[in-house]
Order: sequence, then C-alpha cells, then structure tokens
Amino acid sequence: MTNLTSALYNIRLLDDLAKKNTPIHALHPLVKLLTTVIYLAVVMSFGRYEISNLLPFIFFPLFVTLFAELPLMPIVHRLLVVLPLIIGIGILNPIIDNHTVTILGANFSRGWITFLSLSIKCILSVTVGIILIATTGIDRLAVAMRMLKIPKIFVLQLLLTYRYITVLMEEFLRMSQAYSLRAPEQKGISKHNWGSFAGQLILRTFDRADRVYQAMLLRGFSMEYNVGRIEKANFKDFAYLTGWCLFFVIARIYNLSLFLDSLISGVVK
Repeated sequence: MTNLTSALYNIRLLDDLAKKNTPIHALHPLVKLLTTVIYLAVVMSFGRYEISNLLPFIFFPLFVTLFAELPLMPIVHRLLVVLPLIIGIGILNPIIDNHTVTILGANFSRGWITFLSLSIKCILSVTVGIILIATTGIDRLAVAMRMLKIPKIFVLQLLLTYRYITVLMEEFLRMSQAYSLRAPEQKGISKHNWGSFAGQLILRTFDRADRVYQAMLLRGFSMEYNVGRIEKANFKDFAYLTGWCLFFVIARIYNLSLFLDSLISGVVK
C-alpha cells in the first residue's frame, strides 16, 4: 500500500507545487505557456547531429526551477519514468546510421550522435513540460490555452483526463486495500483475479466520474472550466517573455557553448 499511496501523492504533488508564491508562479499563465512553446519549437529545430548547440538550453529549466523553488528530485523521478521510452525510441539509431566518425581520436558510429541529440531534446522537452505544470497548475494552464483560442472541447478533454487519473488511482487504492483485508496472508493481487479486478476498477471509476459530472452540472457547468479571474499581463510578464525569446534566438543562431569555451580558455590562459 505504501507504493500506491506514494504514487497518488506524486500525482497531486504538481498541483501542490503550483500553489507556491514565487516570482515565477506570479507570472501570467499565458506568458509561461508561450515561453514554453517557443522554447520547445527552438529546441526541436536543431539538426540530428547537433549536440553542443543544445547545451545552453539547459539554462532555462534550471533558472525556472531555482527561482520557482521547485524540489529537484520529483522532477528527476518523473524523468526516470519516461527515460526507458526515450531510450527505446533512439536505441536503434547506432544500427541504422552506422557511418563512422572520429571524435577526440576515437571512432564512433554516427548513430550515437543522433541518439544523444534525440535524448537531450526529449529530456529538455519533458522537463519544461513538468515545470510548466508545477509553476502554473493545470487550471490556469487551461485558461491560457483558451486565450490562445484552442477549442474548448480539447481543453476540457485535457482537464478531465488529468483529473480522471487521480480518480483512477484513488479507486485502485481503495480496491487494493479491500482486497488485502480479505486476503491478509496473500502478497499482492493473485493473477487469477486480475481480470475481474481490472473490470471492477473500470466500472467503479466510470461510476464515480459520472457522479462527479452530475455534481458539476448541478453547479452550473456549461462546457467551460472557470477557475476565477486572471489578472492581465503586466510589464514583468512581457519582460520575461521578451528576454527569454531573445536568449532562445541568440542561442539558436550562435553556438554559445563554443563561445563560452573560448572565453573560459582565454581567461585561464
């Protein structure tokens, strides 16, 4: 039960982090969403053989994590969850792209370069996505999406799916506790009961989701997810967006890694 409770806590952790009071959390949600989208577009625009050009883009998630006072380990744990998927996507690159290149006197398959580049892009993309939710919250993020004129049916689907995961985990926790009370000497759920257990879980979550939906209708739900009044963007918001966009453009045009390396080498000499 400890693992299940921990999993449920981890799902709600991002919502709890979004309630913090820091300069990053105080920024307008639309500004943070636009900054993240532009960041992802620039990162994904790099070629498959470019690695050093991507390194300066690590500064953005580190900056936001520091000034938003986000704990580092929960972000790392979520990255570890998707890491096998990232490895699975790019692990065949060294076999497919087997041209040999020489780096620092050693011969490597060019596919390893594409694999490393793909891994960096995926890790950066997942990280900024987690940070966006942890500093904005799913509700304010939905408001920002509606400001961008994204159809409300897609926004609503995203919100309800996000909430349904919590409902699913809570029902799974209740059923697991009930099962363990009826079979105290049995470790885990028997494989012979997994079919009926999964079926009951789906039925229970559907039933609870329907009750939640009926409660929303009684409170005046009309396909719009209202989360209160959002203040207008101010000068700090525009300065944040403009500053990061300039950094992204400069880092995209110029290889800042080589510039910093030459600068440090010059200082050392």
